Amino acid sequence: MDAETLPYALDLVAGSGVCLSPEKRAALRNSLQLVRRDYRFEQVRLWGRIQGIRGAYYIAEGLGPDRAGARSRLYSLNCVDWSLLPPPTEEMVATTSALKGRFQGDPSYEYEHTEKKEEIERPYEEETGPLIKEEIRLVATVDQIDKAVGIVPRGAYVKSPLGPVHENRTFEGLSLTEAKKLSSYFHFTEPVNLKNKTLLEKADLDPAIDFLDSLEHDIPKGSWSIQVERGGRVVVLRSLLWPGLTFYHVPNTKQHGYIYFGSGEKNLDLPFML
Repeated sequence: MDAETLPYALDLVAGSGVCLSPEKRAALRNSLQLVRRDYRFEQVRLWGRIQGIRGAYYIAEGLGPDRAGARSRLYSLNCVDWSLLPPPTEEMVATTSALKGRFQGDPSYEYEHTEKKEEIERPYEEETGPLIKEEIRLVATVDQIDKAVGIVPRGAYVKSPLGPVHENRTFEGLSLTEAKKLSSYFHFTEPVNLKNKTLLEKADLDPAIDFLDSLEHDIPKGSWSIQVERGGRVVVLRSLLWPGLTFYHVPNTKQHGYIYFGSGEKNLDLPFML
């Protein structure tokens, strides 16, 4: 969610429970502009908030010329002071995958990482591994959510022949009919299903804009909720796999974005609920 249009965008997703006080809105808008200036980002977005037991993490993203390239992420506890998060790695995701439960809200909090022994004589005993800081868990969780449910409308971004991805200046928004279809939205991350398609299936695709995976093939099927709100003036998508992720798009305009307001926990029971 772009920091420049933050107050307007927050009003569009207020129906999902995304609410901030006027003081926090003002603090976020001013502090994110300072972050953009100090770190020399081309664009700064409010990614969302992960609510902990004793506090909340506000997450922001800084983007460079390549919109699909590596992103710098920052977190704040008071919407004013921002700290840079380390880039996510596969080791971080693997190490924190066993951690369950709510966040504490303290980046210095340490979790005990336990592993089950594989010895035959004592198969049920566990050994305590190195301590894991909550800051590392925060990095891995934000990266997982962004890769799983970070989405954009079809045509909003264009891939140049040299590789970098830029905003499509000719994009004027989806029509209301197209905005109601899951096939009109893409995952804004490295494609997986697209690489497995045959040449015949790729024949009807435009390589400049159809370079990402569509939502219509997401597993489990039915993990997205599409609703038209405000008399057809805005289309809202909500993720049921990661509750708290809300995407909005105003048909026939360039206005779109997503934000996450949740506890950072995945709904593992979703396949049994559909």
